[in-house]
Amino acid sequence: MWTRFATQLQMNRWRQSVGEIQARQRQVTECERAQVALSKVTACFQQMASSLGSDSDGSSLREELAETRALAHKICTGLHRRLLALLAEGEQGQEREHVERMWVFLLTGLETFQKDLKKVGSLQEFFPLTQRKDRDTLVKTGTSGGALEIAARVATIQTPWLAVEDDQIPDMKTQISKMDSLMQEMLQRVNVPLWSVEAKQEAWVEDIKDEPDQDETLEEMMQVELVSQEGTTSNCCHHPRCKLGCILCLLN
Repeated sequence: MWTRFATQLQMNRWRQSVGEIQARQRQVTECERAQVALSKVTACFQQMASSLGSDSDGSSLREELAETRALAHKICTGLHRRLLALLAEGEQGQEREHVERMWVFLLTGLETFQKDLKKVGSLQEFFPLTQRKDRDTLVKTGTSGGALEIAARVATIQTPWLAVEDDQIPDMKTQISKMDSLMQEMLQRVNVPLWSVEAKQEAWVEDIKDEPDQDETLEEMMQVELVSQEGTTSNCCHHPRCKLGCILCLLN
């Protein structure tokens, strides 16, 4: 009887441990999706912000900027809350390192997004567009459109957990000040030094693999046929040490 009870207790503990591991993995996966979504949303916000003050500016652009800002606010607050809960559990291993890396990515992404928010706030104050005559102050760049395409791109971004969370969106100035407090909290509440996050591969690996051989490139440059002003062609000299002469031949 006692043996059966001990076995059942052990099985219950094992099932509970497996359930906790699976729940944690689902939370990490949700955070990964949110990180990707936040990067896309803030990138679209930055692109739309580049049209402020130009002759492609208008009420539709301002509305799309406000909606994109609200979407980014929901994602970053939800992501911050979940990453903080995962880091508070204190488990070690590769998963912990992955969560810490997402924590640092969120912090750096918030810094960039805050700079874009300040830029948008300043431009909206400088170009209020409250009256029709305000459009006369816009910079005549000759561009038109673009905001609707970017807004359509934002609408296709898959965002997790937004259906069950409905945080009140603050105004621009309040959001900027709250982001200051949020970033200070992230730096002080969790001990994740920025320099402790290491890259997964060597820097510029792609460029090193694709970089052509220097001697071969020079040989190809020396074999370029140059067209003279009279319409005839002439080959560059093939002297092995004539690098300066090769450059001069290309410039002539």
